[in-house]
Amino acid sequence: MPVPTCPNARWSMDFVTDSIVSGRRFHALVIIDDYSRECLVIEVDTSLGVRRIVQVLDRLAEMRGLPAVITTDNGPEFTSKAPDEWAYNHKVKLIFIRPGKPAENACAGSFIGILRDECLNENRFINLKNVRDIIERCT
Repeated sequence: MPVPTCPNARWSMDFVTDSIVSGRRFHALVIIDDYSRECLVIEVDTSLGVRRIVQVLDRLAEMRGLPAVITTDNGPEFTSKAPDEWAYNHKVKLIFIRPGKPAENACAGSFIGILRDECLNENRFINLKNVRDIIERCT
């Protein structure tokens, strides 16, 4: 994959999952600018469906514009109709990594590894607000 040459050229997105003390799972959508390695957003909730992903992308578009390319894995949240239509309507190319090749989404994977090591594994979460507050402080 070509190396991005400026900010907003290519973003990567992926999910990380963890749980609060009650055992309830939460998911965090992470979007990274591959050039600057800046984390653009971490959206946390118990469920993050395709409509929510599109809402997050729309928010980012208003805040900072859009990249030419977004790299992601082949998860159903990313390969469904809504993200595909969103990308087409916004002239953003979605690039899906090959199955079993997480290194092809290395920016998101690297950030998520650090997030897990330095934040998620180091904290006990009481509720979703607490998760969001702690992640905000960690990043």
